Amino acid sequence: SSDRALGKKLSVELGVKKKRYMPYNHQHKYFFFIGPPALLPLYFQWFIFYFAVKRKQWVDLAWMLTFYARLFYTYTPFLGVGGVVGLFMLVRFIESNWFVWVSQMNHIPMNIDYDQNADWVTTQLQATCNVHQSFFNDWFSGHLNFQIEHHLFPTMPRHNYWKAAPLVKSLCAKYGIEYQSKTLLTAFSDIVQCVLSTFLI
Repeated sequence: SSDRALGKKLSVELGVKKKRYMPYNHQHKYFFFIGPPALLPLYFQWFIFYFAVKRKQWVDLAWMLTFYARLFYTYTPFLGVGGVVGLFMLVRFIESNWFVWVSQMNHIPMNIDYDQNADWVTTQLQATCNVHQSFFNDWFSGHLNFQIEHHLFPTMPRHNYWKAAPLVKSLCAKYGIEYQSKTLLTAFSDIVQCVLSTFLI
């Protein structure tokens, strides 16, 4: 099996520990049907309310509920209640697929492991990679194709990552740190390969 499949140590161990929920070694059977389509419209929608109630964040819960009140107030006259629910789920479904593929293309293929006492920069470069810059990739990913720079400078506005990238590359070359960048299709393909490889573990 691939030694890049979510990391061979930490991620695999965590997957085994949660086996009673969804077996890690069978995720190749359910990831593509449950992960990208359902993460936001189902899991996130439920979990944000669960989290607010569990933590007794009543003000946050009230503000969250006002979003749904405004949504139905605005669109029900035009679409009806069923139409509003359908529109909401459709938008979340599209958003969920985009979010999972874009957020995971820089992370799933990387070897995530326990702390090896490496310096902070090296650790960040081992845990993520970039997707080549292009007008489409920058737009499609919201500049998260510069995930290395995002890890190193999390508070930097994303549209400035391309300015920092040459400096980071130069730093990596100077100290012999691998700076990984790939095409968008390769990044998506790596997700598929990593998920499919887990059934061999």
